[in-house]
Amino acid sequence: MGEILREYDILGAFWVTIQLSVLSAIGSLLIGTFMAVLRVSPIAVLRLIGTSYVNIVRNTPLTLLMVSSVLGISFILGVTLSEDLARNAYWWAVIMLSVYHAAFVCEALRSGVNTIPAGQAEAARSIGLTFGQSLTQVLLPQAFRGSIAPLGSTLIALIKNTTVAAVILGTAEAAGLLAEITENEGASLPTFFLFALGFVILTLPLGILFTNLSQRLAVKR
Repeated sequence: MGEILREYDILGAFWVTIQLSVLSAIGSLLIGTFMAVLRVSPIAVLRLIGTSYVNIVRNTPLTLLMVSSVLGISFILGVTLSEDLARNAYWWAVIMLSVYHAAFVCEALRSGVNTIPAGQAEAARSIGLTFGQSLTQVLLPQAFRGSIAPLGSTLIALIKNTTVAAVILGTAEAAGLLAEITENEGASLPTFFLFALGFVILTLPLGILFTNLSQRLAVKR
């Protein structure tokens, strides 16, 4: 185990995992919030766009999105995000993780909006607020508070799903490095436990945090 720790940059691989998680969490929150707005829009076409996005993306394997981003979009269509191949794969991994998990963020927020009594939206309209004003000042703040638990679950799932990025990032990410160590050094139970412990350290505090936040910030009905 000591030789493995000296020869392989395990901390560096987990640092890449953390970077992917943070950037993708921000991206998925922004895209997911926008799609949630479309999902609850009074305009049928916008609702259709939001619904189609959720249904298509949520039912597409993340591995397929990862592979198609590099092999399809970058190599075939020539759309690259960096001249460096490693950086190009890194940013495509961030985008695909964001796009994929945005569908789950959207549904979490939509469920939060659905918990808000219809009378609040009617009251907002009665005092002259537009749909956008009602959404930003009345509905979304309560939706975020009511969706903290599922949003936390989505974030934890995102962190674990960064392992899929290994298919295009190789050994730069924790799962890819584990595969290389296993291939070079052979399967080792302590090595698997080490990487499993790393993911537990990343996810367990978040689970506790979001559970506490959901209890403290829950909207009393």
